[in-house]
Amino acid sequence: NINNVDKMMDEINEQTENTKQIQEALSALIGAAADSDEDELEAELEELEASKLEEQLLQPATTAPPAAVNVPSGREQTRKTSHLKPAEMDELNALQPEMAL
Repeated sequence: NINNVDKMMDEINEQTENTKQIQEALSALIGAAADSDEDELEAELEELEASKLEEQLLQPATTAPPAAVNVPSGREQTRKTSHLKPAEMDELNALQPEMAL
């Protein structure tokens, strides 16, 4: 009968609305928990990075900076280029002024 169908449709609509409310409540709880966990993890990561940086700064340097190479002015270093072909020599000679060698 039509009254039973209307009653059944009302119950279905009510259950659908209840389901939506439950889903919204669960998603809000999960989202809030995820945000707080993410904030805590971010803070912990920053602390770890800060302590690692502090530890590195307190460590003495283990490697010396590379020594400077002094080439007396007026004298240029010479390199063996006898193994190069004439075309390669021409290219090398063209590049040397650009590289200030």
